[in-house]
Amino acid sequence: MRVVLQRSRLARVEVEGEMIGEIEAGLVLLIGVAKEDTVQDAQYVMEKCVNLRVFEDEAGKMNRSLLETGGQVLAISQFTLYGDTRKGRRPGFDQAARPDVAEPIYEASLAHLASLGVRVETGRFGAHMCVSLENDGPVTLILESK
Repeated sequence: MRVVLQRSRLARVEVEGEMIGEIEAGLVLLIGVAKEDTVQDAQYVMEKCVNLRVFEDEAGKMNRSLLETGGQVLAISQFTLYGDTRKGRRPGFDQAARPDVAEPIYEASLAHLASLGVRVETGRFGAHMCVSLENDGPVTLILESK
């Protein structure tokens, strides 16, 4: 599993012109599922995301986690995180899981976040989405389960 994590002040996602998810301070997680990923990979990465100390403390140092700040998550499925651009001009997506495999693992990610007490907003799996965010910092990290 590969996740691009962005600390945000405000983020939202729209599908066909309709806003379907919005958060205030928290994390935007762009989530890609690889062919060999499991629910355990999803749980590992989600726990890492919510426990990373990427929020500032009183001294202005990145010393607090999402769980400590009570922040929210906007989770977006994004198979293009497994795009391979090493050859040619068109990305290949051979390493991305098929939708019938990826969707249950993505949903398990969301369920695990909720079980940790995180308020989660989402896009729509497989849909064309417009995601807007105010990247705070900016802070952007890439996490992988392997």
